[in-house]
Amino acid sequence: MTRGRNRPPGVASRALVWSFGSNIVSRLGTLAIGILLSRILGPEAFGTYAVAFVALTAVLSFNDFGVSLAIVRWQRDPREIAPTVATVSLLASIVIFVAGFLVAPAYATVMGSPDATNVVRVLLIGILVDGLVAVPAALLQREFRQGTRAGIDQLNVWLGAAVSIVLAIMGMGAMSLAIGRVVGSGVSGIVFFIVSPHPLRFGLDRSVLRELLSFGLPLAGTSLIAFAIGYADQVVVGAVLGPVSLGFYVLAFNLSSWPVSVFSSPLRAVAPAAFSRLQDDPAQMDRAFRSAFRLVAIAALPVCFFLAGAAEPIVRFVYGEQWAPAAQALGWLGLFGALRILFELSYDFLVVLRRSGGLLAVQAIWAVVLVAALIGGTLLDGMRGAAIAQLAVGALVVLPLYLGMLARSGVRIGPMLLRAGVPLLAALLVLLASLLLSALLAPPIVPAVLAGVLTVVLIGGLLLLERASITELRATWAAGKALETTAA
Repeated sequence: MTRGRNRPPGVASRALVWSFGSNIVSRLGTLAIGILLSRILGPEAFGTYAVAFVALTAVLSFNDFGVSLAIVRWQRDPREIAPTVATVSLLASIVIFVAGFLVAPAYATVMGSPDATNVVRVLLIGILVDGLVAVPAALLQREFRQGTRAGIDQLNVWLGAAVSIVLAIMGMGAMSLAIGRVVGSGVSGIVFFIVSPHPLRFGLDRSVLRELLSFGLPLAGTSLIAFAIGYADQVVVGAVLGPVSLGFYVLAFNLSSWPVSVFSSPLRAVAPAAFSRLQDDPAQMDRAFRSAFRLVAIAALPVCFFLAGAAEPIVRFVYGEQWAPAAQALGWLGLFGALRILFELSYDFLVVLRRSGGLLAVQAIWAVVLVAALIGGTLLDGMRGAAIAQLAVGALVVLPLYLGMLARSGVRIGPMLLRAGVPLLAALLVLLASLLLSALLAPPIVPAVLAGVLTVVLIGGLLLLERASITELRATWAAGKALETTAA
């Protein structure tokens, strides 16, 4: 019996609170840091860093071949697979680091920013760190130790930010962001080893290797395609329009991702382990998914629509006039962010149910259609065209595919969408009010603040009305824990 199986029933709920609180602090800090650094560096240097960051994200998407997630959902003692997972993760990261180091000059040239070569190479150090900490991080997630994970994440964010700001002021440009990220991840990696539930060991157990790879490789392939989905727009914008336009677009995309990260990421940090404890009870799984989706929709939809409606005053007020072109993309990307909430939660749910083959098919279709749409959209209408392509493909192609998979997996789609009706109406009200205020009022601070206050008030009211859903979600997770304890 593992330590995770002996934890009290409320552990998932407490983990969610820790994760949510950590993300709020982390994201607010990241937002403030991003504002400061964007004002110091400007669109060109920011775009150069974006070119390098896309490369890092690409390789991180399949860095450990997907095997580390097996620790989270392993139904037996995770220590029996931890050495094998650690070995696969480290060897894969070394191979990928060397390949990335050699390919960096060609990649930077294709992206229209040869100066990004050294920035790419510095950022690739993060691959080695990621490979080393894969097992400790997965063990913390499995055991719902989100308080510990929150502290490590905060250390990573703030230490990296402090280093980046100092170096940016010293005039190091895009390299300041790369060095800051490597320092933050390196120090936080050391802390992962210190607090890990079990010491890091290496080994290769062939009796579990095939099972791990059969689970992980489809997910790694899915993650690689997911990277193509998540960053194809940046690759296309950078290659077609250059690093300056890429800087504008990345700022818009990052800002549109903020509500998704704040409200969806905490749940995603807890949901796979929580869902895994309910996988033998389809009715409980259905209730847990619908309750989780409802709460995330309440919190995030109004914020996404606020960013869409008040895009121009937000960018001008927060980032300054030099960043004003970013608003062309933010309006559409804000709406797309609302769809991403459902997609991310659905992905985690379906992973627990071992629908990796179906997920791979959905991601592949998404990637193929999206790349074609992005190229056409960017050539026709620049950054705005790329953003519109994202939204159109998500709504018309991907949403029906995910809803179909959820329905086949036991989720009652009708009740789920019906319960999301009130949050959607509130979000539409925010969108209309934000557009109206942006058109009628000046300077930018006035419509931005007024629309933001309306958004917060509506979210607060909806959360008060949905106390029953919060209680239901906690009870469902607790029931799953009780089932697991009985089975054990």
